[in-house]
Amino acid sequence: MKLSAFGKKFGGDAGIAVLMDDISSALSSGRDSIMMGGGNPANVPEIEAIMCQRLKKLANDPASVSQLLGRYDPPQGNADLIDAVAYLFSKKLGWPVTRHNIALTNGSQSAFFMLFNMLAGEFEDGSYKQIQLPMAPEYVGYADAGIAGDLFTAAHPIIDELEPSQLRQFKYKVQFDQLNVGPSTGAICVSRPTNPTGNVITDEEVEQLDALAQANKVPLIIDGAYGLPFPGLIYTPATPFWNDNTIVCLSLSKFGLPGVRTGIVIANEETIQTLASMNAIINLASGSFGAALTTDLIKSGEIIDLSQKVIRPAYEAQLAFAQKTLHGLMDPAIPYAMHKPEGTMFLWLWFKDMPISSQALYQRLKDRGVIVVSGHHFFVGITDHWQHQHECIRINYAAQEPQLIAQGLAVIAEEVRKAYVS
Repeated sequence: MKLSAFGKKFGGDAGIAVLMDDISSALSSGRDSIMMGGGNPANVPEIEAIMCQRLKKLANDPASVSQLLGRYDPPQGNADLIDAVAYLFSKKLGWPVTRHNIALTNGSQSAFFMLFNMLAGEFEDGSYKQIQLPMAPEYVGYADAGIAGDLFTAAHPIIDELEPSQLRQFKYKVQFDQLNVGPSTGAICVSRPTNPTGNVITDEEVEQLDALAQANKVPLIIDGAYGLPFPGLIYTPATPFWNDNTIVCLSLSKFGLPGVRTGIVIANEETIQTLASMNAIINLASGSFGAALTTDLIKSGEIIDLSQKVIRPAYEAQLAFAQKTLHGLMDPAIPYAMHKPEGTMFLWLWFKDMPISSQALYQRLKDRGVIVVSGHHFFVGITDHWQHQHECIRINYAAQEPQLIAQGLAVIAEEVRKAYVS
């Protein structure tokens, strides 16, 4: 079969597809693998119980079942959920948004595919624009989302070693003088908090990026899939941000509903109209399941209360356990450091001057039944050879039971020690 350029690009070995396939293969291999590599959220019993009750109530209401299964929603998304989001954000956050500022998509991955390709790539006048990532590492799912190639450019971050004498914790910061925002920029995009590192750019950094975007007349995209106001997986002070030049992307996945595939985009009316038109072509309509389960939770603001009082504490407890366990297992002579975990569900580990690559470490761990992700996948938009990108791994500390996380961390500590002493 002969494939078009589009077919070859999107039917090939995209980074996100390879990672998802690797995780699926491990799950179906029959081995008792310890899955610390994927982005699947934790099972929070309280949230599952609430959703179970809602499913039962929904199933016992014929009118609701008919609405859910038997009707298309508009291309912009379910009107009731859109109105609920507009009400919540205007009342709770003070954002001047209406239903004309909100669109729903089949997950945030779908939203980014549409946004990136409508704002960057080839233009009718022959120009070519890119998405500027303020720093890498960034979300690997961005990397192959462009119909055209070379869609992203990124700057190296400042690496702030918070405990330089012990090299145990560090933080990435935006290196503003390295950003190349200008006529060839289609948009600036940053995740907050960031998958894979757990980094949360500060309010001041957000304001600087906003000023830079507005000065160059390009939108600022903020990926809040793990962030504010829900699911609230931010463990450091941060303020939600939006204005008419900002595109905020949210998701129900990390609230505990990855299977409903519901993304939420908040933007100016022109952007929302364009997204709705694209959604009609690509998907016809977005799924209705997320709206059926969460519309009243969102309108009432209960989704924020559950995020703050149930979901965030559950993840923080698992984070504290993972940190304590890892530091107790690692050889103190090994020059390892952890990115300051300010959000998400990941630990980002840096093994400075490691004699083997992070991909080789990943393979050694996989051979022992522990699945992590090699950090080199996440340096989207970095084109030069930078040794740092081959010295990091990402660990999901929330996708398994604590005893399995402890077992996996023990294997990681052992293999890292072998890598340095062999």
